[in-house]
Amino acid sequence: MTSARDQILGNIRNSLSVKEDDGNRRTAVQCRLEAHQAGLIPERSKLPKDKQVDLFILMAEGVQSTVDRLDSLKQVPEAVSRYLTQHNLPQRLKMATHETLESLPWDDVPVLTVSEGASQGDDLISLAMAFGGIAETGTLALLSGPDGPTTLNFLPETHLVVLKESDIQGAYEDIWQKLRDRQAAKGDRDLPRTVNLITGPSRTGDIEQTILLGAHGPHQLHILLVADGE
Repeated sequence: MTSARDQILGNIRNSLSVKEDDGNRRTAVQCRLEAHQAGLIPERSKLPKDKQVDLFILMAEGVQSTVDRLDSLKQVPEAVSRYLTQHNLPQRLKMATHETLESLPWDDVPVLTVSEGASQGDDLISLAMAFGGIAETGTLALLSGPDGPTTLNFLPETHLVVLKESDIQGAYEDIWQKLRDRQAAKGDRDLPRTVNLITGPSRTGDIEQTILLGAHGPHQLHILLVADGE
């Protein structure tokens, strides 16, 4: 197996007129991997934080997401119940087992029934905590794991997501750097199994080029955007 692999790689080197690696090429590759060189970053994302928040809202609403701005995390339960009432939806949801969500005053809204864990496909409404938001496209970044089951992002018809303004980044490259910083702070190199990048409700335009929401996942995406300062 090893000799066959070496032969294949040798043939590729010969075809590219590459001489035997003296170590410099391997070092260059390793440096490139560790440097995390950013790609082209759109100018519209290079804004002060408050302007990034405004751009995020503009772009998110432009792809049929709805945004509710809140002054405090404590307002989330009431805001969730209000949204469900306004859309004639049942006051029942499946929530991610995220410590931030679990700490909220759900008992203050007794009409709302909240259960935790992954969705088995029979939940109409889900609530998750976003890792971050991307201003340039109005995209949410959600990490999979015990505190963020991926099924909550795709199976329920209505997806509610809590996002802190402080977690909004300008560009995609900033989100990946934020993730690397998170892992470095944890002292390990483990990454989430999946990073779900969600831009608006699920949609398709396959049939007569007509946009249909909810084709492959939720047909409603509601963002509970919480101000900084708590």
